[in-house]
Amino acid sequence: ANIRQPIMKTFSCLLVIAAYLIQKTISYSAVPPPQRLKDLLQSELDGTRESNVPILLPCCYDGLTARLVARAGFEATFMTGFGVSAVNGFPDTQLVSFQEMQQACLRVTEGLLSASLEQDGGTPIPCIADGDTGYGNAVNVKRTVHGYARTGVAGIMIEDQVSPKRCGHVAGKSVVPFKEAVQRVKAAADARDEYIQQFGTGTGPLILARTDALKTDGFEAAIERCLAFLEAGADMTFLEAPETVEQMKEYCQRVPGPKLANMLEQGSTPILPPSELKQMGYTMAAYPLTLLSASIKAMEESLRRIAVGEATDDLILPFPKTKDAVGFTRYAQEEGKYRTD
Repeated sequence: ANIRQPIMKTFSCLLVIAAYLIQKTISYSAVPPPQRLKDLLQSELDGTRESNVPILLPCCYDGLTARLVARAGFEATFMTGFGVSAVNGFPDTQLVSFQEMQQACLRVTEGLLSASLEQDGGTPIPCIADGDTGYGNAVNVKRTVHGYARTGVAGIMIEDQVSPKRCGHVAGKSVVPFKEAVQRVKAAADARDEYIQQFGTGTGPLILARTDALKTDGFEAAIERCLAFLEAGADMTFLEAPETVEQMKEYCQRVPGPKLANMLEQGSTPILPPSELKQMGYTMAAYPLTLLSASIKAMEESLRRIAVGEATDDLILPFPKTKDAVGFTRYAQEEGKYRTD
């Protein structure tokens, strides 16, 4: 109990900071993050977004990766539970708790805000965050949606796996029964609407409903779940791990509304060019492990060279660029603005 009290006090302070960041975000754009995401999705659906590729979502998992995605000019991002688990030292098997994921959301939205402030106070890009199974029953799902919303994310993904869930491209996963899956999504949609009632139009995080039923119950069952999730109030759907191009095409043809393609390199789903995904009918394309895997590869090679005394100069950025990437440039500007000597 003596240990938990300071932890809870610290987390309460973080939530106060989160609320402040949300207000700062809204003051810059006058449009809440969920509404910005909704507008972006609508522009892709109605053809007013001028691009030959879907909305690309390089996935982030902490403040630094969020900053890098935003600084690279992407329109949106996705906070991957695989990545958050990994940087906490765990596999993606739901060993990371709701509170730890909520804190990760806060770090990501802080990173997005800091990157936007570097760009002359531009609008932070919206982020969809991985909400796993909602961390319990339908009532837990509602708390998860409310908790994520308070951090400033634009959307939340809720899936139909049995808890503890795992990465959709590894063995051993299973899904809850159809009715329970639908009720889980309905609870998330209700929580979104409750948040809107409390805080105003456009404030409730959009619901991305994911099914992993293809692997366990077959393609038709997965399609049935996606359609039922939309009926239950989901804003977007995600049929995880289709194994053929034909399955990907049929999903896009049969399920209306915004749809997510998961481009996990060396996973179960064919990796296709973004332009081809758009032609199929995908609205978004996520790249869940590209940044994480690339960083692991670079770090392992750096460690190998350090161990044998080899130079690492060709692997690293010039120090000024590293400092700029993590925010020293703006910090120095801000520090100078408020000097008293």
